[in-house]
Amino acid sequence: MSIVKSISVGHGDMFYIKHDSDNFTIIDCNLRADDKIVIINELIKESKGKNITRFISTSPDYDHIRGLKELDEKMGIQNFYVVKNNALKNLDNEDFKKYRELRDSSKSFIISRGVSRKWMNESDEVRGSSGINILWPVTTNRHFIKALVDAENGISPNNISPIFRYELKHSASVIWMGDLEKPFMDLIIDDIVMPASDILIAPHHGRDSGKVPKKFLEQIKPKVIIIGEASSDDLNYYSGYNTITQNSARDITMDLREGKVHFFVSSTSYTVNFLQDEKIKDDSIGTYLGTLYI
Repeated sequence: MSIVKSISVGHGDMFYIKHDSDNFTIIDCNLRADDKIVIINELIKESKGKNITRFISTSPDYDHIRGLKELDEKMGIQNFYVVKNNALKNLDNEDFKKYRELRDSSKSFIISRGVSRKWMNESDEVRGSSGINILWPVTTNRHFIKALVDAENGISPNNISPIFRYELKHSASVIWMGDLEKPFMDLIIDDIVMPASDILIAPHHGRDSGKVPKKFLEQIKPKVIIIGEASSDDLNYYSGYNTITQNSARDITMDLREGKVHFFVSSTSYTVNFLQDEKIKDDSIGTYLGTLYI
């Protein structure tokens, strides 16, 4: 069993994976004043007993690193996974200073396509793999190099975002694409082959500006697309695909089991019609939405 949770943090991103191995992964943070203590306490509770905790940073934009300084103070980030970059934006912001400090420290691990690391995607006699594999960036790609230059010049760092995939053996696979924008994805569409994956976290919070190109969607073949939180007018609802929209569902918790995924949400009124009903009554992690068979 493994838990993947998309936390409702407003117009931003924050996830965690409670692995079936001795691993715990946090992906981005957007800790607002009204709920940051509750979220940090949840992370501390859910990561208890896990000896490897990592933070994967997809983008240094504020809605992906808000509260990073406090999160580090409360939890102590020891493994900071990040694309090698020299982004310069919001230099006076305390969380961006913390991002740069972690990025440039001995705690950082630089990610790029195909990189291997013990317990990220390698097992040994001590503990198992976390099941995370990095699909992008290709650091020699000219479009990616241009995105790095833009970020260093203070332009939006959206397109330095990595693409990575988590897979639980005999269960579901989930793919993240950070804040990649559609024009950039169109440029790299022939430079990467996307693996089929059960659940897609729509990039750029599900905004139309980050709509996944048709070719990528045909390769991924997602059974469910998670659309993040943004203004409804900005969202792309991926017509023709099964979707869960965080604006309405709020927290989305995916309980990965052998051959299936149970979905729970924090909204008590949100429903979808494409999941199977296993009549699960345990509401300790949210309202049962239904089950996806893999």
